[in-house]
Amino acid sequence: QACTYPCQCPSQPLQCPAGTSHVLDACGCCKVCARQLGELCSLQKPCDHHKGLYCDFSKIHRGSGICLAHEGATCDLLGKIYHNGESFQPTCKLQCICMDGAIGCIPLCSDDLRLPSPECPSPRRVKFRNKCCEEWICEEGSEENRFETAMAVFREDPAQKPELNDLQENCLVQTTEWSACSKSCGMGISARVTNDNPQCRLEKETRLCMVRPCDFPMEKTKKGKKCVRTPKPRQSLHFEFSGCTSTRSYRPKFCGSCTDGRCCTPYVTSTVEVEFRCPEGDFFQRKMMFIKMCSCHYDCPRDNDIFLATYHRRMIGDHV
Repeated sequence: QACTYPCQCPSQPLQCPAGTSHVLDACGCCKVCARQLGELCSLQKPCDHHKGLYCDFSKIHRGSGICLAHEGATCDLLGKIYHNGESFQPTCKLQCICMDGAIGCIPLCSDDLRLPSPECPSPRRVKFRNKCCEEWICEEGSEENRFETAMAVFREDPAQKPELNDLQENCLVQTTEWSACSKSCGMGISARVTNDNPQCRLEKETRLCMVRPCDFPMEKTKKGKKCVRTPKPRQSLHFEFSGCTSTRSYRPKFCGSCTDGRCCTPYVTSTVEVEFRCPEGDFFQRKMMFIKMCSCHYDCPRDNDIFLATYHRRMIGDHV
C-alpha cells in the first residue's frame, strides 16, 4: 500500500501479545505488532526483526509473504525441539522464544510481593479454578490481629505527629540488598525487594548490571599483586540492551581478574538511571548498577547460573 503523509496512526495504545515487539511499519509512521514465525506478513505488517525474522515474499503472491527465521540453531526443551525464532509456551505462566540455540522466557504472571497494610491486613495469594495465575485476596482478621500484622510495616506515633495519615509517611521502609549480577560478563540483571513506594507494598525491583564486558581486555597485575580489582576502560563506551543503545557514553569501573583462582565481583555499587534509544526511535530509561569497588574472594559463582543456590554473595552499600 502507498504511504500517505502526514502519518495518521490510531489514537488507542497498541495492545500486543506478551513477548511481541512493537515495530514501525514500512512507511516509518506507526508502530504495529510484529508478525511472528510462520505468520503472514507485508510491508505494513513487518516481521519481528528482534527475533531474527524476515518476510519471505517468494512463496506467496500479491504483496504478502510469510515470516521465516534466519539460519540458527534449534532449541531442545524437555525433549521437544523448537526452531530458531519460534515462540512457545511451555506452561501457562511462561512465554518463551528460541534464539539460535538459547531459550529466553518472560513470566506471564505477576511476581509481586505484598506486606500487610491497614486496608489489607492479611494478604494471601490463591489459585482460582480455570485461571492460570494466582491472585491476591485480602482476608479480614480480628482488630487485634490487624494491628499486630500492620505494626511490622507502619509506625504508630500519633502523639508526636497527629497529622501523619499518609501511607508513605507512616511506612517503615524495608529494603533488601541487591542480588549478585545474573551474568559474569555482559549485560545482566540484579534484583532486590523493597516497600519504598507510595503504597508501602513489598515489590521486586530490578536494575541492569555489567560486571565486565565479555571482550574486556584484562590488565596485567602489578609485581607482587595477584589481582586487578576495578579497572576502567581506556575509552568511554555506550551500553547496549535489547538492541537499544544508551544516549550518552560512560566510563564505568569494572571488576578485574585474579591469577590465584579467586574471582572479583562488585562489592560497593550505586544505581543510576540510564536512557536508551532504540532503532525505531523509542526512548526508555532503566536503572543500572555502577561499580564503586570490587572484592576478590573464593566464593565464586558456578557455571554463571543465577539459579544455582551455591552462590550467596551479595552487594552492599548501595549509594544513589
